[in-house]
Amino acid sequence: MRGGRRLGTAIGLAAIAATAAAPPCAQSIEPRSYSAAPVGTNFFILAYANAKGGLSVDPSLPVEDPRIKTSGVIAAYAATFDLFGKTGKIDVIIPYGKLSGEAFFRGEHVERQIVGFGDPLGRVTVILIGAPAMSPAEFATYRQAFLLGVSLQVAAPFGLYDETRLLNLGQNRWSFKPELGMSKSWGPLTVELAGSATLETANNDFLLATRRTQKPIYMVQAHLIYNLPRGTWAAATITYLTGGETSIDGVSKGNLQRNWRAGLSLAVPVTRAMSIKLNASKGVSARTGNNFDLYGVALQYRWISGM
Repeated sequence: MRGGRRLGTAIGLAAIAATAAAPPCAQSIEPRSYSAAPVGTNFFILAYANAKGGLSVDPSLPVEDPRIKTSGVIAAYAATFDLFGKTGKIDVIIPYGKLSGEAFFRGEHVERQIVGFGDPLGRVTVILIGAPAMSPAEFATYRQAFLLGVSLQVAAPFGLYDETRLLNLGQNRWSFKPELGMSKSWGPLTVELAGSATLETANNDFLLATRRTQKPIYMVQAHLIYNLPRGTWAAATITYLTGGETSIDGVSKGNLQRNWRAGLSLAVPVTRAMSIKLNASKGVSARTGNNFDLYGVALQYRWISGM
């Protein structure tokens, strides 16, 4: 079952946007999100991430010289299932972390330290073409060619939030992220492309009861993935996002985002059922200063129901 083990290694690890705060999630780098696995495969993932830079501050605010860090642990569960003959997957992600930072707000020095839960995430993925629902025995002979899939990720406003503070772990609004992804393999090399739009509801308790709205954020990712022997794989990624202009009480702030990010990932099996993934990403260019560096490590345990 060598082929199945190689493909199954990544699917749970790729479910993790390796950060503990909500704002970078719209810019998360996730190679191998559209990979096949046999029906009934379960994943438990425990990840640690550290991010610092221009994150967690709304660019519409008069904030100068922000110095912000987040770090935390993410617990996630993922499972594959048969959806009308297609391979489906569901992810549930719970972030818990620490956010600390300082900046000048309207000319005054402000600081903030907070520890708690961020907004939980749920996602459903369906591979429409290239990976029908398979049993473990059928998956043992499967070889990827072209895959086309869709997903919908939802962030719920349950994270820690204080309307009187600039920096928060929760965002106090719902977020919906539909995505279309595809991948094509040529021997050990896989190219994966994905495009998404992040849509947010209004935050009616933003900074002392003002109303904050945000236009959709559009993102495109390209991943170049190389499969090494014994289930190890490495990936290089480039991401571009645009949009996200905000309005406060109906007044537009003219803060269109145009951000580029680049990242590297490496996944290595530790045992037949356990894998470890290292990842790092860096902002290359950001129009609004919403730029940060991210480093993370994730440990995944995989099992198949009934086996």
